[in-house]
Amino acid sequence: MIETVRVSEKAKIQLITLKRRTGIQNWNTLCRWALCSSLAEKSEPPNEEIPSDSSVEMTWKTFTGGEEELYLALVQLRATKAGLPLERESVNRYFRLHLHRGISYLVGNPKMNKIEDLIRLAS
Repeated sequence: MIETVRVSEKAKIQLITLKRRTGIQNWNTLCRWALCSSLAEKSEPPNEEIPSDSSVEMTWKTFTGGEEELYLALVQLRATKAGLPLERESVNRYFRLHLHRGISYLVGNPKMNKIEDLIRLAS
């Protein structure tokens, strides 16, 4: 359903900051953490237009680390709870909203300075 993951220029800059802080060098790893951080929130992400204006792009398979069905199911479950249709365009948009909100959450967290801080988020 989701084929390519693209982030905005703003998100790219935020991901570069996170790479520097945490030492994690792979976009896909940081993006998975970001998605899960946003999905864990009870509130819905703001409905906004997010440009795909950066050079950060990866396939869905790369983004998921080979767990395509798991991450798609997580997004679809949350979309269903939000009352959204599970049409391709709707799920893609909802995924991007969560991904970008999650990136903002991680970079905006003043305690996010090393990989251990990401692990603490999951506990």
